[in-house]
Amino acid sequence: MNRRDFLGTGMAAAAFAAEAPFSKRNVVLFVADDHSPDMGCYGNSVIRTPNMDRLAKEGTRFSHAFCTTASCSASRSVILTGLQNHANGHYGHQHSYHKFSSFDNIVSLPVYLHHAGYRTARCGKYHVAPEPVYQFSTVIKGVSRNPVQMADNCRAFIEQNSDKPFFLYFCTDDPHRSGDFADELPHRPNRFGNPAPGSRGYPGVTESTYDPREVRVPGFLPDTPAARAELAQYYQSISRIDQGVGRLMQILREAGKLDETLFIYISDHGIAMPNAKTTLYEGGMNSPCVIRNPYVAARGVVNDAMISWTDLAPTILDFAGALDRKTGTVKKEILDRIPANKSRIDPQTTPRVRPGEFHGRSFLSLAGQESAQGWDAVYASHTFHEIQMYYPMRVVRERRYKLIWNIAHPLPYPFASDLWAAPTWQAQYQQGLDTPYGPRTVRDYMYRPKFELFDLQNDPYERENLAADPKHAALLQEFKDKLRAFQKRTADPWIMKWDYE
Repeated sequence: MNRRDFLGTGMAAAAFAAEAPFSKRNVVLFVADDHSPDMGCYGNSVIRTPNMDRLAKEGTRFSHAFCTTASCSASRSVILTGLQNHANGHYGHQHSYHKFSSFDNIVSLPVYLHHAGYRTARCGKYHVAPEPVYQFSTVIKGVSRNPVQMADNCRAFIEQNSDKPFFLYFCTDDPHRSGDFADELPHRPNRFGNPAPGSRGYPGVTESTYDPREVRVPGFLPDTPAARAELAQYYQSISRIDQGVGRLMQILREAGKLDETLFIYISDHGIAMPNAKTTLYEGGMNSPCVIRNPYVAARGVVNDAMISWTDLAPTILDFAGALDRKTGTVKKEILDRIPANKSRIDPQTTPRVRPGEFHGRSFLSLAGQESAQGWDAVYASHTFHEIQMYYPMRVVRERRYKLIWNIAHPLPYPFASDLWAAPTWQAQYQQGLDTPYGPRTVRDYMYRPKFELFDLQNDPYERENLAADPKHAALLQEFKDKLRAFQKRTADPWIMKWDYE
């Protein structure tokens, strides 16, 4: 955990202009699914996101926010624990035969907040296990492709007359690629969950469609008709999320709670496309993060600190007054309220994890600031997506350079079932292994070297691997040492792979 770093973050800075009364420290954590930083406030003038843009104008937008694993369940486990998934045990997907879940001894954000005196609720996508580890007091139902309906269903919880503050974990399925939603719509939606022509659509949502010729194709994707068509559908689903953001903020405002609520908008990771989701290339790691802290006077700020999803839980606990700012750990009086659990404290189970500690640190004090010292590196750890997709990667990413260690590099890179079928991928794959796909070829995407070292300042789309260049041998060794130190610091079981096999 990063206690030393935490001590140097400027905790005395005015994250709270004044300490808010306990009853007025509500938190909304809004988590989209597979959303890259594609919105107006992040510079995309084509996509229509007025409510997200308003949130940024009233708060702080982080330009360098990163997930630690671009896989849904694994990333959500990090968001809710502040621990890398190699330490919390949630190595991949929770649902169906994938069967991954966190260790029983893990304590998560909603449990900490419950014992800190909060009302806790979740609405929408859950996708983590076991339930006692990720326990919320209230479960609010709603079609997770309809964030407007979800917000309306949360109204009673928000308006509840209580002297306790609330934590609302609000998670959409958009803009994740669609499954079978035939039970929700009279006609099957397209691959991004958008209503089929002639269907009744999603009640309360006004669909916003896009011309494929006008979308912006990011440099990590091929500029092809298939990619443009899929991006237009992706944009449409993001505009649906935006309406959910707007409705939720409206409900908070009408309840008199907006200016008593920390509102955080993020995504679990980047867009559901090869070169992004399931990878630790920039398209997978770089994610949106916009926060509105009502107790910070500065608004419309862009902050360039490098933050990761291990930092979210301690940040929220800091706002809630549940974090010891001297140590960066959960306050002892709150830990003492958590019922004893033998598996949680048994040193023979997972001694690497101690309740109340995190691999991240609070960035609450950065709200309203444009930059901060000591926030210049993030680390990432990915092991699985679906159960068939074993491909562990570890990453250190700094301002200029980034190192990816492909631990299982002799294996071909495995595909998520939805990404393999993506028209954008298939259009290139069917032409042969030497066909370009974004910054690399189909072959290079599928067959990767042991180490990938990139100069992001001069090569933002990670085209040129410097790891084999003798001129960068010293830099490569420096980053290997940093990566190994990170693994040791976070008790990563895969550290043995430096010497074993």
